Amino acid sequence: MAAVAGYGSWSSPVDAETVARAGRRLAFPALAGDGAVWWLEGRPDEGGRVALMRRPPQGEPEAVTPAGTNVRTRAHEYGGGAWRLVGPDLLVFVEFGDQRLYRLRLGEAPEAISPRPAGDEALHYADMRPTPDGARIVCVRERHGEGEPVNEIVSVPLDGSGAPQVLAGGRDFYSSPRVSADGRWLAWTCWDHPNMPWDGTELWVAPLRDPGEERLVAGGPEESVFQPEWGPDGRLHFVSDRDGWWNLYRAREPGAELSGEDGPLVQLTEQEADFAHPQWLFGGATYAFLESGAIACVRCERGEERLFLLRPEGWEPADLGLPYTSFGYPVLASRGEAVAFAAASPESETAIVLHHVAGGESEVVRASSEEPVDPAFVSRPRPIEFPTGAGELAYGFYYPPANPGFSAPEGELPPLIVESHGGPTSHATPALSREYLYWTSRGIGVVDVNYRGSSGYGREYRNKLRGTWGVVDTEDCVNAARYLAEEGLADGARLAIRGGSAGGYATLCALTFHDAFAAGASYYGVADAEALAGDTHKFESRYLDRLIGPYPQEAELYRQRSPIHHARQLRSPVILFQGLEDKVVPPNQAETMAAALERNGVPHAYLAFEGEQHGFRKAETNIRCLEAELYFYGRIMGFEPAGDPQPVEIAGLS
Repeated sequence: MAAVAGYGSWSSPVDAETVARAGRRLAFPALAGDGAVWWLEGRPDEGGRVALMRRPPQGEPEAVTPAGTNVRTRAHEYGGGAWRLVGPDLLVFVEFGDQRLYRLRLGEAPEAISPRPAGDEALHYADMRPTPDGARIVCVRERHGEGEPVNEIVSVPLDGSGAPQVLAGGRDFYSSPRVSADGRWLAWTCWDHPNMPWDGTELWVAPLRDPGEERLVAGGPEESVFQPEWGPDGRLHFVSDRDGWWNLYRAREPGAELSGEDGPLVQLTEQEADFAHPQWLFGGATYAFLESGAIACVRCERGEERLFLLRPEGWEPADLGLPYTSFGYPVLASRGEAVAFAAASPESETAIVLHHVAGGESEVVRASSEEPVDPAFVSRPRPIEFPTGAGELAYGFYYPPANPGFSAPEGELPPLIVESHGGPTSHATPALSREYLYWTSRGIGVVDVNYRGSSGYGREYRNKLRGTWGVVDTEDCVNAARYLAEEGLADGARLAIRGGSAGGYATLCALTFHDAFAAGASYYGVADAEALAGDTHKFESRYLDRLIGPYPQEAELYRQRSPIHHARQLRSPVILFQGLEDKVVPPNQAETMAAALERNGVPHAYLAFEGEQHGFRKAETNIRCLEAELYFYGRIMGFEPAGDPQPVEIAGLS
């Protein structure tokens, strides 16, 4: 029989250590010709180090990179595309420590193939592809020196015998260099400030031997192109949102130029759904070619992602019926009729999965934890849509409290945490998250909000954040909380909001400019938009031109949107978490906000962490943060958390 206890005070087997230490970060799979499955594995217990893993046929998972090796690139600061399989037992990767390219053959030691930077220069590599003869690696290089970093596409000898050759340069950003199977053609995407890759990109092709003869295939300032790939028939495929949704296209010939409806482009899908993701990381792949001529693809509709199959007979997308609804930053890898991916479902955590399309069988190659969650404690997400500003709708996924050992006193409503995703151009997906179970198993509901401006709902919805960052996203978070309170699913007096990065900004804006929330938690959140415009890395240095307005012309608007300049209005308690090596949102933002809260007499706590960057990777950091956040909410909302979480000093709380 369930014990009766107030919401928030339920005891739970999902403790902070279980959340932090059980979660391997699995991503970027690949399939080798010998049947082996490869992937990257982030390890919180090892300071967030990323290891390259391999499961041989009929074998067990094994580490490929030596102990201490960290496979991670700092290109664009967010990285991605940090490794590539060149042969069944040969690969190239970027080592985080020195950011050089290394060649590694199974059973041998890694060998550097890119030169050491000269003087104070730093070189970051990403998104590698081998030439068909295996002699060279084509990739993106980011050169840091004086002034703004320079991005280029370069060719690096695989044996490390010579200097890199620049194949394309002169644009602000490059990604997705792809060499055709016959070695004749090179395709790539590029874009310029102030665009981000989901705003406007261009797709170019050129003869690999003479890349100066480049030709535009698709794209422009208001068209986002994603993942160019050469198909088995030698034709170039890509995803574009030219019709308002990220749909799949094919060029009739490699060097074809864009010339209208009757021109050389064939639209393969015409869906009101997205077949691409915002390109925050290098190396994304939302579709992959199969031997049969079909294409496996990730299709996103209203924030829910599913694996679909496109067959050449009409290219009509067909749901493969798999349980997975969240593919993270999708990377599909294929060989023959098999496809590998990292994905999660509402009932299962992220795993590396191998799916055999022809027979319909799937197998889990690697789970994110060896200790699965008891299904009785799993909170299954419910999609919600709710009215918000300007008579529009916004969306989200609601995770109700779930714990078989407890029920609440009659008439009591649970506290609610509103989760505001980062980006802000990104989206939440319905999936089992131990971090959410940490709250729901204690009797606290969670709603993951896909505010206006989120991806996964088409370009028009995505563009609603243009010029309105800090306004519509915040408004939607407030309205999600109020909607659930009005529906009788949450206690309107015990609403909290949390988020990281851009989600931290929405958190601080909601607490400063609205009065809906009793408390909030900001993880490396933006407090001063004006400071961010002048002190961040190249990739995002003009992002706010779209989200708020050109700077410094709109400096006053930046100040209006910055919680740091309105701290006197802030009366809701806040807990701040910050990495001291964060280059995206520097620590001075959190430090300045904490000082303002101190002056204003608002209860608050500030926890800073050595060695952490933008997004915490160490298990001990995440354990401390979860326990501190729970303790903070308990003190502010008036419940006694079970399990004695480590206390945190709350300044200004009597």
